[in-house]
Amino acid sequence: MSLVKFIIDTLEGLKGSDIVHFDVRGKSSITENMVICTGTSSRQVAAMADNLIAECKKAGIETFGEEGKNTADWIVVDLGQTLVHIMQRDARELYQLEKLWA
Repeated sequence: MSLVKFIIDTLEGLKGSDIVHFDVRGKSSITENMVICTGTSSRQVAAMADNLIAECKKAGIETFGEEGKNTADWIVVDLGQTLVHIMQRDARELYQLEKLWA
């Protein structure tokens, strides 16, 4: 199973919504893929990030860190070749990452 598929399946299982994937090879010098997902509240966003990291560790997938846990309106989980953005709806609409990377 590919890393991106593993991430998407895990986020779907955690009730993440509006999950999209972008192949950013050639557009980004720091990663190959971006996955963006929406959570309904800061509690859900934080829980999805924590659970995604836990599931990755169980599967032997190295995690390189996370950022944004203090406010949990937008948490980035760094999995090396894939960055995962877990965002509340307001943050996702404000920053419009899909337009940036599409």
